[in-house]
Amino acid sequence: MKEVEVGHHSVLLTHFDGKYSALGNQCTHYGAPLSQGVVSGNRVRCPWHGSCFNICTGDLEEFPGIDSLPCHKDLRRQKRIRSMGAAVPGVAHTILLLGGGIASLMCAETLRQERFGGRIIMVSRDHLLPYDKTRLSKVMNVESDTIVLRRMEFYHQYDIEVWLRKEALSVDTEKKTVTFKDGLVQNYDQLLISTGCRAKALDVPGTKLSNIKMLETPEDARQIHAACMGSNVVLVGTSFVGMEVASYLLDKASSVTVIGSSDLPYQNTLGREVGRITMMMLSENNVKFYMNDMVAEIKGVNGKVKEVVLKSGKVIPTDVLIVGIGSIPNSEFLQGTKIQMNQKKLVIVDKSMRTNVPDVFCAGDLASFPLAVAKNQLVNIGHWQMAQAQGRVAARNMLGKETELTSVPFYWTVLLGKTIRYAGYGEGYTELVMKGNIQEHKFLALYLKNDEVIAAAGLNFDPAVSAVAERLSSGKVITKKEAQSDDLSWLQMS
Repeated sequence: MKEVEVGHHSVLLTHFDGKYSALGNQCTHYGAPLSQGVVSGNRVRCPWHGSCFNICTGDLEEFPGIDSLPCHKDLRRQKRIRSMGAAVPGVAHTILLLGGGIASLMCAETLRQERFGGRIIMVSRDHLLPYDKTRLSKVMNVESDTIVLRRMEFYHQYDIEVWLRKEALSVDTEKKTVTFKDGLVQNYDQLLISTGCRAKALDVPGTKLSNIKMLETPEDARQIHAACMGSNVVLVGTSFVGMEVASYLLDKASSVTVIGSSDLPYQNTLGREVGRITMMMLSENNVKFYMNDMVAEIKGVNGKVKEVVLKSGKVIPTDVLIVGIGSIPNSEFLQGTKIQMNQKKLVIVDKSMRTNVPDVFCAGDLASFPLAVAKNQLVNIGHWQMAQAQGRVAARNMLGKETELTSVPFYWTVLLGKTIRYAGYGEGYTELVMKGNIQEHKFLALYLKNDEVIAAAGLNFDPAVSAVAERLSSGKVITKKEAQSDDLSWLQMS
């Protein structure tokens, strides 16, 4: 790969199989220079968030990007929408997509890319078109129209019907109908359930007080931003959202306190070492942590939050309380159907995103699915990029084009303006190999199980995490010996 400038445009020149190609060099997701990414066979993987593009055609092959790269004929454009069809008169087949998130959007787009000519209806209980949810905890004073992924004209152009502010009440899989809260009954030939999850509330006395916030929508993000300016803020939960919000509020709130139920942040996901680094980064910026503790009661004055009482007896004064303690599946409307769910009320699917009921598919945060890189263990992963991949796989299988989900999970989180990238599935890891220097906030953590790498997390170590994702994606084992070696050439670090 080589980056060249052509008339103020950065161009990626590639050579594969005797053929040369010229493509746009900026990833269509957030504009990362692809020349600094990882090339493997005929595809290049973005160094920042793992999007993959075919280096011969520029077509998007792996998310979180949603657009393809412009080719040499049209490098003035930053991105290119893949060729899509529209509805064909006389085709009566209806595909109903429940949920207005990224899984539904990618399902709809894939159906039209594959020239499905029937009716597509996307139903959302939100009042907004599908938007980039990953931005909400990172840029909280966000204007809704800046994060909408596709404009209304796009849906009109490709005959994708969008019903906003509409919520499903029940599904009849025998009659193939969905009944909505407003009484409308819609029939379908095929159904995608991607209604996601909602934030879980605290179950303690005092939750009815005002200024208790949960982050779900752009409106919530803006309210949190406004309420926290110059305020004493308490955050409950040390998951990705909680830590990102704490980081965002550092220079806005007058104090930020985080309450976590484990020893360290991200303990179950990124492990203790990375948890310790992130806690240190935030503590150095005056974030107070109360770990191994829980909220026992919330006390207020004049209906507003005034203080939080912890199980340990500590009392913390607060003006705003932000709760990020997990989520609840939006699957109540499926009760009483034959659609199989697990104990957590997540919908169980196979590698094709099919449920146990014919013509019913599920994708996104609601799905419990077999993960290829985890030896097909059934997992639930609430990542943006996985929801996209599942939406595409569901669409292809709806059209009888047998496709299995093979994506490697890729995630990123931003703290203090620095991005920690994560790829793979590290649950149950037994060993950790650390590269780099933790004090200098530059590291690569390799998670091992049975003497092979199953996941990686990195900070200021690009494109190492993308290189690991690419290796896992190709099915090649990364051995313990490679992980421990000082020779990092396999990580394509330039």
